[in-house]
Amino acid sequence: MANKEATVAELTENFRDSNAVLLTEYRGLTVAQLKQLRKNIGEHAEYAVVKNTLTKIAANQAGISSFDEELAGPSAIAFVHGDTVAVAKGLRDFAKANPQLVVKGGYFDGNPLTADEVRKLADLESREVLLGKLAGAFKASLFGAAYLFTAPLSQAVRTVEALREKQESA
Repeated sequence: MANKEATVAELTENFRDSNAVLLTEYRGLTVAQLKQLRKNIGEHAEYAVVKNTLTKIAANQAGISSFDEELAGPSAIAFVHGDTVAVAKGLRDFAKANPQLVVKGGYFDGNPLTADEVRKLADLESREVLLGKLAGAFKASLFGAAYLFTAPLSQAVRTVEALREKQESA
């Protein structure tokens, strides 16, 4: 009994400390495949095989009731501590190569996610790519602003120079 309470407490803490939680069914995957999946997403998430009843209790204690219907069959959860998009991509890519892995849903930013919404999340560009695009946009804006500020000045210099040349030739 004490062991189950400790497990529920640990799961509740994982739910509360995670940026996102992605629920999967892993029926038919080998231990080696699960190890590979953990390695693929390990930088950003902890992937744990869970007991449905204890997980339901822990999720409810953490204020998440959206998994109540989904917790059936062999379940495993990715507790995301890093880039949620990277983990969703990792799960999607692994599921393409290993169709036994089924993404059932998730919980992100205070909202439940359907399996389709997790797939859409996986289709987003990574945080690094988005930051790179934003930096590129800022750089382009700065170059544009610099041009706008220097263009009138250089035009004025050319006009003054043309006037000076005209006066000298007259």
